[in-house]
Amino acid sequence: MNNPSTLDALIEALRCLPGVGPKSAQRMAYHLLQYDREGAARLSTALATALAQVRHCRLCNSFTEDEVCRLCRSGTRDASTLCVVEMPADLMMMEQTQIYRGMYFVLMGRLSPLDGVGPRELHLERLLKRVEDGQVREVLLATNFTAEGEATAHYIGELLKGRGLRVTRIARGVPVGGELEYTDAGTLAQAILERRELS
Repeated sequence: MNNPSTLDALIEALRCLPGVGPKSAQRMAYHLLQYDREGAARLSTALATALAQVRHCRLCNSFTEDEVCRLCRSGTRDASTLCVVEMPADLMMMEQTQIYRGMYFVLMGRLSPLDGVGPRELHLERLLKRVEDGQVREVLLATNFTAEGEATAHYIGELLKGRGLRVTRIARGVPVGGELEYTDAGTLAQAILERRELS
């Protein structure tokens, strides 16, 4: 390829985005440089700012600019229920149902031994510390209904057994193999209402 090395570096960097292959990355890079340099500058600034300022909430592990996020600071949430989700996008879907009013813990992934993701990478020690704070009475497992999501829910359920907590799993209103981020709010609301005890 006859691109300047900085352009090749940009194309390669864009490939880190999910679903972006070599051709898509090349089109994006060319578009930004040829037609939308102002947009490229905004993207660059926003990305640099986010990298410098966004971190994980000390309590729920989601993204925030503060030590404790807005949801965890809220005095109107039910601190007796803790919902465990895989990713921040799943938390946002739960919020869109407008039916769940408890607290959250975001795993930032799911158990996937083939990808090198085990219990340590999911910060399960922080989850255990959170559920042992004396306030949590129910842990609602809202991981995805994929093989990895099911394995994660099972593992956490086993981890929480014998701790005096009610451990529930969202009902299968969410399609098997589906992910919360892509589920409509009505279906997810039904799944929350029909949650069940783990056996």
